[in-house]
Amino acid sequence: MKKFSIWLAAILLAAGLGIVAGGSASAAPYCGLTWGSLQKSDGDMGRVPVTNVRTGQHYCFDRLVVDLGGAPAPGYTVRYVPQIIQDGSGAIVPTRGGARLQVVVKAPAYDDNGQATYVPADKAELSNVSGYQTFRQVVWAGSFEGQSTIGLGVRARLPFRVFALDGPGAGSRLVIDVAHYW
Repeated sequence: MKKFSIWLAAILLAAGLGIVAGGSASAAPYCGLTWGSLQKSDGDMGRVPVTNVRTGQHYCFDRLVVDLGGAPAPGYTVRYVPQIIQDGSGAIVPTRGGARLQVVVKAPAYDDNGQATYVPADKAELSNVSGYQTFRQVVWAGSFEGQSTIGLGVRARLPFRVFALDGPGAGSRLVIDVAHYW
């Protein structure tokens, strides 16, 4: 019994000192995020219009929200691009940041009668993101042929996720979260 106790103590001591091999020592993703930085897209064109664009800060990410005047939310394509290009004209939209996310919402910013449903006060600054950890600038690149494009200047090419939410009320939202770190 004494030999068993000595062996048990030796094994526990070795395990505590890291002498006994354990599992791999990979670090957990920052804040538990497992997002990537490749293009994300879903869905088809929708008839619900864009009504607002807003931003928010969270502990692990900065958030862009595109409010929509109905449900379900239309499709989208979000991807990193070298430059933000204005819808219709092809002009480059200057955007601050080390990387640029192009957010294409497959919905217009006008109603069935051609009346604008979203008119930004300043196309070069849709939201004040000074002091944000990741976001550098949010720009309007236009609404043309049933889709609307927003440029998001970020600090670097960082992981992001995209998802749609119903509400509030009869509306819906497209949400883009960009992580603060890899």
